[in-house]
This record gives sequence, C-alpha cells and structure tokens, in this order.
Amino acid sequence: MAPRISYVDPATITDPAMTEELQRCAREGTPRPESQAVRAHVPAVFWSFADTWRTVFHQGVADHSIKELCRVYVSRSVLCEFCGNQRSIKSAKAGLIEDDYRDLINFETSTRYDDKQKAALSYAEAITWDLPTDDAFWARLHAHFSEPELVEIGYFVAVTMGQQRWLRTLNIEHHQVLAGQDGSMAPGFETAEALARSKADPDYWAKSKIRPATAA
Repeated sequence: MAPRISYVDPATITDPAMTEELQRCAREGTPRPESQAVRAHVPAVFWSFADTWRTVFHQGVADHSIKELCRVYVSRSVLCEFCGNQRSIKSAKAGLIEDDYRDLINFETSTRYDDKQKAALSYAEAITWDLPTDDAFWARLHAHFSEPELVEIGYFVAVTMGQQRWLRTLNIEHHQVLAGQDGSMAPGFETAEALARSKADPDYWAKSKIRPATAA
C-alpha cells in the first residue's frame, strides 16, 4: 500500500545539509530515511525532528540505552511497526541485545531489567497510557534519576509517543527510500526481502508484541 503522505524524492532536494542528513539516516538509522522523507515536505519539521533526535535521544543527560528501551516500549504500546522494527546502533555498541527488547510490555515482572530501567519504563508507561501518578511513583523515579534526567526522559517519551502515533497512520515502510543500507534495522528486517519473510512468519505479531490494526 502506498504511503498516505508521499515521500519527498531525495534526488529533488537542493539543500546539501538535508541531503546529507537523509544519507545519514539510511546509513545509521534512528530515524530511518522514510519517516524523514515524509517530514521533508516541511524543512522546518524535518530539522525540528532531526535536531531533537540528535540532542535529546542520541546525546543528552540521561542514559541512551534507557531512552532506547522507553522508545521501543512506546512502539509496542501504540502499535507502530515502523518504529518498533528499528534498533539503536549506539545502544547495541553499549551492550543492549535483542533479548532486552522482548519483555518490555511486561517489564515489571521481568527479571531482565534492573530497578532503574523498570523505573524509567514505568515513567514511559504512565505517560503513554495516561496513568495516575502518586507520591510513591515519583519517589521511585527520584530515587534513580536527577531532575534533569527526568525532564529529558519525560520529554523524549512524549515526543516519540506523538510521532509514533502519527507514523503508524501513514502506511510507510522500510527500504523504500535510499534503499540498500540496513542502519538500525532489527534482526530479520535488514533488507526488503528479509522484512517480507519476517512479516510472513505466522508468529511475527506474537513475537513483536505488535498487532495489526484489524486484529482483535
């Protein structure tokens, strides 16, 4: 199915900086070039997202891998396949492995995450699902994070939640813009052919904790 908002063809972009950033997206991902090729219809939107992703997600004061776990928790929660099938290269280099993504929806009962990671994920959960927060909730967060870290994680979760809710409506897919590079793609999604095979797996939806919009 065609995307609901067209991709801007990178060959038509005359801004060298925008072209360079799209090439970086293809090479390194997070974000991948397809979502940025949609945002490229409005350069201010393109750069607003690129700058936020660089300074708040890839850089910033809070641990990057904790923000990465929160990002994919949001993906699993709001059913954004496009975002959920990406992985942070920076987190992988820091030691995050694929199994670390598997228990995100049930993080509180999982033995895979430490107390700090669970606290951050509870923060993402509360923001994503509009849950009530009490003194105990905030005491838990303040026990593990500074106020600047809490500002950054909260802002990041809010930004990524809104973006992912939007992207899931667009019918965009990987390997459709500047194809041929697999930067940040999850295992089994590195190429268009691998992506098709993975989605044809009857267990795909259960493994990913994502359900198609038409599923019960």
